[in-house]
Amino acid sequence: MELKNNLLDIEALKQQSVEKLKTEGLRVLICAGTGCVANGSLEIIKKFEERGINVQPLGEKDKMTAVPTGCHGFCEQGVLVVIPDLDVTYVKVHLDDVDEIIESHIKGGKPVERLLYTDPATHNHVFKNEDIKFYAGQTRVSLANCGEINPEALEDTIAADGYKALYNILKENNPDKVVEEITKSGLRGRGGGGFPTGRKWMFTKMAQGDKKYVVCNGDEGDPGAFMDRSVMEGDPHKLLEGMAIAGFAVGADEAYIYVRAEYPLAIKRLRTAIKDAEEANLLGKNIMGTDFNFEIHIKEGAGAFVCGEETALIASIEGERGMPRPKPPFPANKGLFGKPTLINNVETLANVPVIMLKGADWFSSLGTDTSKGTKTFALTGEVNNTGLIEVPMGTTLREIVFELGGGIRNGKKFKAVQIGGPSGGCLTEEHLDLTLDYDSLIKAGAMVGSGGLVVMNEDTCIVEVARFFMNFTQNESCGKCTPCREGTKNMLKILEKITRGEATLQDLDLLEELAMSVKDGSLCGLGKTAPNPVLSTLKYFRDEYIAHIVDKKCPAGVCTALKVIEIQEDKCRGCSKCSRICPVGAISGEIKSPFKIDKEKCIKCGACLDSCPFKAIIQK
Repeated sequence: MELKNNLLDIEALKQQSVEKLKTEGLRVLICAGTGCVANGSLEIIKKFEERGINVQPLGEKDKMTAVPTGCHGFCEQGVLVVIPDLDVTYVKVHLDDVDEIIESHIKGGKPVERLLYTDPATHNHVFKNEDIKFYAGQTRVSLANCGEINPEALEDTIAADGYKALYNILKENNPDKVVEEITKSGLRGRGGGGFPTGRKWMFTKMAQGDKKYVVCNGDEGDPGAFMDRSVMEGDPHKLLEGMAIAGFAVGADEAYIYVRAEYPLAIKRLRTAIKDAEEANLLGKNIMGTDFNFEIHIKEGAGAFVCGEETALIASIEGERGMPRPKPPFPANKGLFGKPTLINNVETLANVPVIMLKGADWFSSLGTDTSKGTKTFALTGEVNNTGLIEVPMGTTLREIVFELGGGIRNGKKFKAVQIGGPSGGCLTEEHLDLTLDYDSLIKAGAMVGSGGLVVMNEDTCIVEVARFFMNFTQNESCGKCTPCREGTKNMLKILEKITRGEATLQDLDLLEELAMSVKDGSLCGLGKTAPNPVLSTLKYFRDEYIAHIVDKKCPAGVCTALKVIEIQEDKCRGCSKCSRICPVGAISGEIKSPFKIDKEKCIKCGACLDSCPFKAIIQK
């Protein structure tokens, strides 16, 4: 690559951006990620903007600016409003709270205590993010700017050292060194497979071809997962910069971001970021005054889970049905349009600029010997603090659930965690001190996956959990290979029989045999990992399966067909309210005498349980 005389001065550009941000005065950072937008954050931002026109805040600032940001991560407490210069974070903010925040705190210097986070252990108000346990236990790398900058303002990104890594790389003009640095860092693919990123880059770089592509896999399909979405919404330029660095390193000049159409906000912000970066000569032709060209396109996917598999994703971009292809050849040799193609997911690429700025040694100092760096997790389920977290690889499950997550809701007992989404597995109480890294999880029968982490309490039916995930993967199977197409269908049928109390122990043996066959015989990662929830729950919760089959009982009381609803004669006053509310006429009796339930007619809907004023009806 030949450097031209008009090489862009990134430091001067940064200084200009910093000076521009200073003119904004007191910056009020308001979450405008998808979750908070659904809770009304756009109206809150608008009101702050309207009120901010004539507001002179407390202290040296002469004005106030409302800054829409990406996801702050603490979804349980949204809408979040952070004012860094006042060292305060407000949670669960509503439209009616804006005036009070402005008048009481921004103008008057008195914090609004009722909007501060309350520590559940000490019951004390907490002012700053770094003092909230949910944030204190995190190490943010890929998410570092999410919630801190305006994702649609290029100057915010530049002021936070955006595109500086790309500038340094283009100035040094040594693609081999970039690949070496990524390899040395120990970065592994964050999309689930955990393949060493540097090796994948080297394979693509060494492949012969007059044209090469970079593809970003943003097809985040796991139920409850939103890690990649948050990066695309909250810091799109970091992703674009990571892709450009990857393109320079492997010799590609064109790229695609494959993102599902269900992410309209991410798509909007990516389009804005690409346009702004091209206009600033940070992407496109002759980037930063060099002869390096890199053009990025966005391809909207239709939401097929199987398109998270790289060859199915490639087929979809090419306009074909999203179905996996046999490997080899691997995409590094023959990928998009038959050309050598590098495929990484969003989180992987978002780590790249940080690694190139801070160095491979810094990144590899985080995590474990075999799993370097940090990992984002979508922490959901029966835990007090749900949201998006980023922790060093090797963090224990106990730390995530009981420190960052604040423990189980309503004082319930921890039962299990489903990690890795539909392709993952269940971890139990005995795994609470297990380090979450690629190798430890595989040994335990689970996987990191893309980072979905669903916490379950004592009231969760493990068999129903397995049935739910099998139903998902069976619906998402593309049907190309028989083991996945037919195997998942028959596994689902057996799981449904078990939850209805109609299965036998022979069915349980057949379920396990089918699971192993699907795992061994399927073509792509979807089929090979689809049995994981079943196999892991059979390993750790076989007694619950047995209870459903032999005792015809659901220990958690979840499976409708196995519920037993009874009227306690000594408590029933014969008011007939239950009889009148029963939708199928299964309850009969005489006024002022105990009523009875016809168990053959009862559909176990629970209407009578809720209606009885004397709590005489119980469910066993």
